[in-house]
Amino acid sequence: MLPASFVFGQSANTLSPREAFEAAQAKRILLIDIRSAEEWADTGLPQGALAFDADAPAFEVRLAGLRLDNPGKRIALIDRTGAQAVAVAQKLAGRGWRDLAAVRGGVLGPGGWLAEKLPLTPP
Repeated sequence: MLPASFVFGQSANTLSPREAFEAAQAKRILLIDIRSAEEWADTGLPQGALAFDADAPAFEVRLAGLRLDNPGKRIALIDRTGAQAVAVAQKLAGRGWRDLAAVRGGVLGPGGWLAEKLPLTPP
């Protein structure tokens, strides 16, 4: 079960990297790495994550398609250090998106995915 803080309205809630990893492995969430292709090439992707560059023109359309293909599935966004994921989640929440979270610390930030020694896969 995900923590109650997972669901939010106008402000982004967060998951720890371990919570996101475990939920993604159990297929309770869709973990979306919103970094750039260059960043994915540098570090790889968090295991179980899908690669959707948040700066790409069709980002929200692709995310909406994923949501349609996975009705009721929650989405967790992960970025480099956590800040962009929170900003993107808040922006989407303002447009009516629900069941979103940001992964604290991102991939490279303090307390993030790598700091927790969680697995990465090649992009």
